[in-house]
Amino acid sequence: MKIVIIGGGPAGRSAAMGAAQLEANVTLIEKKHIGGTCLHEGCMVICGFNDVVKFYQDSEKFQKMGIIPQKHLIDYSQVADGIKKVTRKIENVLKHETRESGVEIVTGEVSRVSQENVVANGKEHSYDRLIIATGARPFIPPINGAEHALTYKDVLDLKNVPENLNIVGSGVIASEFAGIFASLGSNVNILCRGQFLKNLDDEIKEYVVKNLLNGVNVHENVKVNEITRENIITSNGEIKGLSFLATGMTPNTEIIKGMVKMGSKGHIEVNKQMQTSNPSIYAAGDVVNTVNNTPVARMEGLVAARNACGISSTMDYHLIPQSLTLYYPVSFLKTESKKASNEFDVRIRGSAGPGSFWNVLDGNTGLTKLSTNIENGEITGAYSISPSSRTSMPYLAKMIKDGYKTFDFDDFIESHPSTDALYKLLHFLAKYG
Repeated sequence: MKIVIIGGGPAGRSAAMGAAQLEANVTLIEKKHIGGTCLHEGCMVICGFNDVVKFYQDSEKFQKMGIIPQKHLIDYSQVADGIKKVTRKIENVLKHETRESGVEIVTGEVSRVSQENVVANGKEHSYDRLIIATGARPFIPPINGAEHALTYKDVLDLKNVPENLNIVGSGVIASEFAGIFASLGSNVNILCRGQFLKNLDDEIKEYVVKNLLNGVNVHENVKVNEITRENIITSNGEIKGLSFLATGMTPNTEIIKGMVKMGSKGHIEVNKQMQTSNPSIYAAGDVVNTVNNTPVARMEGLVAARNACGISSTMDYHLIPQSLTLYYPVSFLKTESKKASNEFDVRIRGSAGPGSFWNVLDGNTGLTKLSTNIENGEITGAYSISPSSRTSMPYLAKMIKDGYKTFDFDDFIESHPSTDALYKLLHFLAKYG
């Protein structure tokens, strides 16, 4: 079986390694960087900045407490250069792992795709099955002057922290970059066409805005009319500052148009086996516009590879744990169950522990909330703001999928010290719910 994969991000690399392990002859074609947006422009870049921001905020706190003599200063260009060095090193590791699994990596841009082969760098690569994992790029809305705005692709090329930054958007990317630049000294406005962070529980959202985005001005239900190099003009007036667009993603589907069915948002339509309308072609990751989430993209790539190799596999989008990268990770999980009259919410403030000990003094230790059915012990929702929330939430999702109820946690013993409040609530509900 000859499989060609276009795109070396999380979906494409996962597909390539999965197919190679199934003894397929695999060629992975990547235009520029193995690791894709996640490594070079997205998730890992956010993590790099966030680590520095946390250190910066902690140093300010320790200086005020007299623990250290002075607050540290941050050189933005050095941070950006350091992130580039780290991501290049990670990319080299990913390349080595991919090649070791038996995958041939071709670096170059695809110029043509036909039913029989893919052309890259003037060379034809024939295939039995093709997997499209070309990802997505920032969506640029039809706003006058939008070309003057930054996107996440431009962040590492800035030389200094902007004095004033206006972020257009209402989701994860908008909130994460707002937190970073506000902490580094920018005056930040978030301009939302509708509601800010609409997928979050209202109580959790309130905590995020008040405690983790402190100093960020959030404007909801605002229309942006024009962007210039110096300011942004909205339905509420003019705001000075550099503009940043965090308005969603556009799937990179140009190379495959006319060969597969496309959706209304320009994405490739697939079934739960990640197969397109063309039985020889599969697709995975941001290009299919399901859940724009790296672990989901990896799983989609693996499901596509298995089915391309003749092994039946189905993608399951039920109970996907998600998170925001802020000073504390904000992790959440929602089931598809409708809110019932017997649904019960319990909440607890975060406790002292690794990553939160010194925040006890100002009361900013996080918040965790669980929604449960008090009659049958079903867990219907979970939200956690704590240093450990991103680690514990996926395990809770797996437990719920496997049928665990609140009363199954009666004898649960956690490691100590821990800031994980999810299991404290579950243990409480097991005894008293």
